[in-house]
Order: sequence, then structure tokens, then C-alpha cells
Amino acid sequence: MKNKRKGTAGYNAAFKLRTGLCAWMGFMKIVIVGDGKVGSALTEQLSKENHDVVVIDSNKMVLQEAQQALDVNVVHGNGASLKIQKLANVDTSDLLIAATSADEINLLCCIVARKLGCRHTIARVRNPEYYGQLYLLKEELGLNMMINPERSTANEIFRLLQFPSFLKRDSFAKGRVEIVELVLQQDSPLAGIKLSELYRAVKVKVLVCAVERGKEVVIPDGNFVLCPGDKLSVTASSGDLARLIRNLGLAQRKIRDVMIIGGSRIAFYLAEDLIASGVNVKLIEIDEKRCTALADMLPKATIIHADGSDRYVLDSEGLSQTDAVVTLTDIDEENLIISMYANFLGTYKVITKINRTEFTEVLKTKGIDCVVSPKDLCCNDIVRYVRAMENRKGEAVLTLHRIVEDRVEALEFRANKQLPQLGKRLSQLTLKPHILLACINRNGRLIIPKGSDTIERDDIVIVVAEADKLINDLSEIFVEEA
Repeated sequence: MKNKRKGTAGYNAAFKLRTGLCAWMGFMKIVIVGDGKVGSALTEQLSKENHDVVVIDSNKMVLQEAQQALDVNVVHGNGASLKIQKLANVDTSDLLIAATSADEINLLCCIVARKLGCRHTIARVRNPEYYGQLYLLKEELGLNMMINPERSTANEIFRLLQFPSFLKRDSFAKGRVEIVELVLQQDSPLAGIKLSELYRAVKVKVLVCAVERGKEVVIPDGNFVLCPGDKLSVTASSGDLARLIRNLGLAQRKIRDVMIIGGSRIAFYLAEDLIASGVNVKLIEIDEKRCTALADMLPKATIIHADGSDRYVLDSEGLSQTDAVVTLTDIDEENLIISMYANFLGTYKVITKINRTEFTEVLKTKGIDCVVSPKDLCCNDIVRYVRAMENRKGEAVLTLHRIVEDRVEALEFRANKQLPQLGKRLSQLTLKPHILLACINRNGRLIIPKGSDTIERDDIVIVVAEADKLINDLSEIFVEEA
């Protein structure tokens, strides 16, 4: 085991000290098996939230990098091995996350961890055949949660294609509430108005919960004045989205034809959903065997065996005439070049899959606005689960989405009977700085909050806050009364 202290005795002493501190401070002991794209992203995020993280991997090089970059302990070896899990103190851990590239290894890791006494386990399961049947076996396998980054990414892309005017869509309250991202155009009726006058301008009950202006991100109040070029995150009921688009004068064109570049699992899931909704799908894949398999699985799609990064192929297959293109190859650079070319041709909707999200600020200057990241979607799901585990009062995080390039969080809570602020008018309460109460869902009735509104027991409450606030409980958004 690699650790700042040398020797087993030194490690055990350090471990006991850190475990005691974590328990006292309310943080958790988390073991992550696999330090690939998903594992490293989780390690970074969970260590930022001050959890005691141990990483297990069979690659010494990536473990050294993780230890140097982050305050984490590492164990070299097979994460499914009983000996290695004992060395990582899985038996006294709160959570084990198995995120290796092999489904079978991930499942075995979780089984061993539960036998050792780990409280919770999460497995990444990518194979669609496994994923469907494992729901029947979750209890027997000791699984608390399964994640499928490819399925989540396909769902995200499908939702974006339903409303192509939006750059991003996040759902809350079982789909009744959404936070959507859009850019304020020069001729928008919102340009130059205060947010307190928003309803008069759009005639739809919505709330602007975050604004990105250049490099600045603001969680605004009613006096904030909107400007052309602002990127807005807007809360609205799902039923009001179409009316919002119409009243803002945004061009809304129904997507009838989609070109998918790359025949990955994401491409398969997405094509399946699009075909079921009546959309024509053309999929370009360079590997002949994969093309044959996709043709068998997707008989209603047009499968092209060709290099989707070749300009001649894109032109001959009608990229300039298609409604939308989704770039899903395994190489970020290819996805970016193809997306830039599609934008150059004037393709109505372009969605780009990116694994390395640290360069997203640069991408915006190249016209790459609509980006999806499987590892980020996966991380959000797991962080939501961890936040819910942390909670001790019962107002656990039900849903968590990161918006505005991960600089802002939108969280969903259920108000329980212990919440001190129940029944009090919002005008009588004080929110902490840089926090916004975005929406209240009361038995299916959606409320965009005003000062005269209250939070009642079992309300679903959506909160928007700066990401570094690390809110785990609904009561944490209010200033304590003297």
C-alpha cells in the first residue's frame, strides 16, 4: 500500500486516526476500485468533499498520479481480491464503488465487500444484457446502486434532441420540473430587463436560477439585468417548456433526421430511443464487424461502414441536409473536428461527446456549446447517493445536477417534519448568500416561490447553490435564527 507513512503499523495508525476524524466530522470512508475515467473523476470529486478516499487499482502508475494529485490513500492490486480489500479496510468502510472496465469484476468486488461488512456498494454495469437482469438480483448481490454511463448519456442526448433550442436539460420532481440552459440572443425580449419583470416579458412562470456572463457566474436576484450573450439556467415546469420557447421567439424545429458518428454502446441506446420516437437514424461506424452487429440490432436504422471523420463521407451521406448530428467516437479530437465541421455547414443541432472536460472553456470559443460527458453524468449520480448517505436528519438529496460547467449545483430535497422552517413565509426567512430557492413541488402542484409562499411537510424543494457550498440538508440553506 502506498501511503505517506511507511510500514503497515504506520498505515494502520494513520487509518484509525483518519477514520475516527471522519466519523466525528460526519465524512465517510469510501473505497473506489478502478482509477480509469469514471474512477479518477469520482476520486477527485469525493476527496474535494473531504471524504476519506482509498483507491484500488492494478496499475501502479495511475495510483502514483492519484496520490500525488489528491489527498487519497492507494492500494495496488486486484480489487476483487479478499486480501486486497482487507488491506484497503473495506470491512470498516461506508461505501465501495466498483468502476473498473469489466462488469464481472465490478459485481464480484461488491459481493466481496458486502461479505466483509461494507455498508453500501455501487457497481458500474455497462453490458445491456447484465443491466436488465441484475435488477432482479440486486439484493442477492448486495448492490445498493448500479450505474450505466452509456445509458445515462444516451438518455441525456435524447432529451436534448426533443428540445434542440436548449444547450442542456436537467429533470427534477420525477420529470415535472426542469432546469434548461439557453443563450440570450441579441433580439431576445429578455435583453435589458430586470428579473423582477420576467413574467411580464415571457408570460410563463419561470425562474432564472443562474447566469453565466463571460467568465463570471451569478446566482441572481430580482434586480439583476439580463444582457445579450448571457447563458441562462432557467427553472420551469416541463409543460411550460414549449410555451417558453415560443414566447422567447426561439426557432424551434422538430428533429426528424439524426446522423450518429461512431457505433458505441451510447450510439446503440440512442438510436433505439430515436427510432422508437419516429426519428430517422443514420449511423456511421468504421469497424465492419460492429456495423454488422448494429445492423442486426437496429434493423430500422441506416448503418454505414465508413470513417465518420472523413469529410467526403460526411458530405456524401448528407450532413448538410440532416437536422442533427451526434459525435460519439472514442476520440475527443475526432468528435470536436466533426462537430466544428457540422457547425460550419449550418447543421441545426450538434451534440458532442467529450471525455476530457477540463478544456470546455476553450470549446465554447470554437462554437462547441452542447457537450455531454459520460463520466460527469455518472459522477453526478454517485455524488447524489453519497450526499444522501451523509444526511442524518432525513432531508436527503433526492437529485443532484451540476450546471454552468459544474460551478453551480441544483439539488432536490424532500422537506420532513423536523425542518425548523416549516410553515413560515419565505419573506420571514433568510437564505444564505449565493443560494436560491428555485421551485416547490407540492403534491404535483408546482410553485415558483414568492415571499408569501411557505415550505410544508413532504414538499419537494429545488435549491440552486454554488458548487463549493456542499449542501447535504435542506435546513443548511437558511441563516439560523437568533
